[in-house]
Amino acid sequence: MKDLNEILGMANRVQEELQRAQDNLDKIEVEGAAGGDLVKVRASAKGRIVGVSIDESLLAPSEKQMLEDLVTAAFNDARKKADEVSSAEMAKMTSGLSLPPGFKLPF
Repeated sequence: MKDLNEILGMANRVQEELQRAQDNLDKIEVEGAAGGDLVKVRASAKGRIVGVSIDESLLAPSEKQMLEDLVTAAFNDARKKADEVSSAEMAKMTSGLSLPPGFKLPF
């Protein structure tokens, strides 16, 4: 039974480390941009939107469609960067764990 207890202990440690890593992801910020930085979106590595910045030149009614497209592109850029940072941070966290061969984490 000692082996089972060791495995359960390891699973608890992995769960605690994953929770710490998830909490840390909300503190890391990325910035997505579009239109030559006319529209910027700041997001946490968890994907939570922190802020949006829009250049005043895009606030004219005639620029409405372009502004909508740029905001969408900036959001998508921020999301992509958040996913990349999240994957890198989780990889760093799991590289120090001594997991048995074939052990899969839930992500």
